[in-house]
Amino acid sequence: MAEGVKPRVKVPSKASAGEEIVIKTLISHKMESGQRKDGDGNVIPRSIINRFTCDFNGENVIDVKMEPAISTNPYMEFEAIVPESGEFTFTWYDDDGSVYTESKEITVG
Repeated sequence: MAEGVKPRVKVPSKASAGEEIVIKTLISHKMESGQRKDGDGNVIPRSIINRFTCDFNGENVIDVKMEPAISTNPYMEFEAIVPESGEFTFTWYDDDGSVYTESKEITVG
């Protein structure tokens, strides 16, 4: 597991039924390419976020495959239509097998 990884998500707390909302995500992650060396000359193991998903009430909203050229601390912004109250679940997958998850609820009224 990479050190200092922190997912952050911004989702409106309320929306109208059928409203299109903007979702913003950021995960603090060093994104090591596996090509750099540490001070002793040892290769730093590759560790990048290679996939990001967002589900709403168990239904997939977005599924993104990321490649090694993605920047440090990847930021995603996308829109989603909210049909009902529920929970968004955000998941980031790391090359080293680590999985980071964050959830946010939204109320439709």
